[in-house]
Amino acid sequence: MKALIVGSNGQLGHALQAQAPQGVELVCADVDQLDITQPQAVTDWVERVRPNILFNAAAYTAVDRAEQDEVTALAINGTAVGTLAQAAHQVGAQFVHVSTDFVFDGASGTPYRPDAPTNPLSAYGRTKLVGEQLAGDEAIIVRTAWVYAPVGGNFVRTMLRLMAERPEVRVVADQIGTPTYAPALADALWRLAAANVQGIHHYTDSGAASWYDFAVAIQEEALAAGLLDQQAKIVPIATADFPTPAHRPSYSVLDKTSTFSAIGGPALHWREHLRQMIARIKTNG
Repeated sequence: MKALIVGSNGQLGHALQAQAPQGVELVCADVDQLDITQPQAVTDWVERVRPNILFNAAAYTAVDRAEQDEVTALAINGTAVGTLAQAAHQVGAQFVHVSTDFVFDGASGTPYRPDAPTNPLSAYGRTKLVGEQLAGDEAIIVRTAWVYAPVGGNFVRTMLRLMAERPEVRVVADQIGTPTYAPALADALWRLAAANVQGIHHYTDSGAASWYDFAVAIQEEALAAGLLDQQAKIVPIATADFPTPAHRPSYSVLDKTSTFSAIGGPALHWREHLRQMIARIKTNG
């Protein structure tokens, strides 16, 4: 079994490598090795590697910057996905693509099912939706949300830095979703690939939280673990008090029922995974 991981240097790319089943041969490519917006380069890479599975963990994730640079975001999140899917199809490889909760508008009062109508509010969400459409019916498409890991830029690492530097941190309290630990997401992707369940799936940790709830939990766990030596005041604010170029869904909890069934059980609660990450950071620095 050979797997090609595109976007291998990101937090999910690292996790996919770490969670790979025993005996799988990994071939990794990041932007320095492969520009996925160049169709011939993608075709040549995939033809040369001839993987059994192609994971696309590459994405344009600068949500606010995408509002002014939708052309670039579309090239990476949309058009390139179609190129990767076609290249995978040509060599008979399974294509696994990662998408986002931002394809929804947040108007639902209940968790979004995989077949729920989409209505992205931002350029980022629109370009990721195009990627889903171009991935094709034979792909495994997994929507996720609020991904974090010990490496890379993410909310947990940012909060830990700000809490160590500042006496007060202001955090949005009226956007509700679910944090997702990258190693758990990677494990789910490998399991979905093994089950070969084509179509759209949802995966996050279990539970739900606001960004404010998440920040409070980060500080509590970090203080308990001795990772922080001072307590910052965490102030809940409204989205309107922290305007951003991109509109974000106010509620983007995903229904994972069918995914949990396919992979053999539910994910751990997001707080348990957060505790694991804090312990890992403390151990590894």
